[in-house]
Amino acid sequence: MKLLLHKTIYILFMLLLISIISFFAIHAAPNSFFGAGELNPNMTQEAIDKLKAVYGVDKPLVEQYMDWMKNLLSLNFGISFVSGQDVSSEILKRLPVTLWMNSISLLAVFLLSVWLGIKAAMEYERKSDYIIRQIALFSFAMPSFYLALLLIIFFSVKLSLFPIAGLHSLESKEGISNIIDMVWHLSLPITVMVFGGLGSMIVYIRSLTLEILKSDYYLFACSRGIKRKKLLYYYILPNLMPPIITLLGLSLPALIGGSVILESIFGIEGMGQLFYLSALSRDYPVIMGILMISAFLTLFGNMMADLILLKLNPYMNRG
Repeated sequence: MKLLLHKTIYILFMLLLISIISFFAIHAAPNSFFGAGELNPNMTQEAIDKLKAVYGVDKPLVEQYMDWMKNLLSLNFGISFVSGQDVSSEILKRLPVTLWMNSISLLAVFLLSVWLGIKAAMEYERKSDYIIRQIALFSFAMPSFYLALLLIIFFSVKLSLFPIAGLHSLESKEGISNIIDMVWHLSLPITVMVFGGLGSMIVYIRSLTLEILKSDYYLFACSRGIKRKKLLYYYILPNLMPPIITLLGLSLPALIGGSVILESIFGIEGMGQLFYLSALSRDYPVIMGILMISAFLTLFGNMMADLILLKLNPYMNRG
């Protein structure tokens, strides 16, 4: 409980610091959402000033930040400059599809990376190791946007197996049919996300596993004639858990912001596309809302990883 209290205070302090830096850095950027209106001859200065007053950007920056912080305490991120809707509703409307995409791809990446990384290490310098290393190299070197375009051209345009873009078909569907239709539309984006994340993870898991295979306790277990399956479950996997859990904790922000480019390519209205469009239009409330959620997920994931590692090894440093 003492550690949990310490971590909670740390998260609150870091969120405050991140909010201050992000808020003033965003507003210090050149141009603004109201810049286009100021260049429009049909917009009078009085209309622009009235619009700024509605959104509260006519006040000094410090006062704007204090007002924003008061709203944030009630989970109110303000009103979007572009849509005029509540930022929270905008985020909640786009959040589910992004969470589904990134959660499935993240889980698949970790499971496949652990399996392929361990297999490559166990088959060191053999054919399987060579093939897996080539797959990792190809995954690491292939840009996700280029792979997405190749898959669209081959599977969508030439073979017509998958849709080019969007989340649903033009015909409205309900129930299981709607879910199947969504899975059909998300197959290519998730495939690209999974393949793009495999490269570095396979190399990392393979390197960790090779270190375990060279350790004294593993060599001693092999000399006792322990079967390979038991060596995997009792010697390799338990020692791989700490770095894997740490990576999983640090990967939580990718659940909402890990598919910016792919959502734009495949025309999926998710959080990544929302953040990209908001950055282009200088929609400060939406940008700050997404940044704060990402910062919270980063800090929360780090805290959860520390607590899980402490549960796995109660003798680790509690500081």
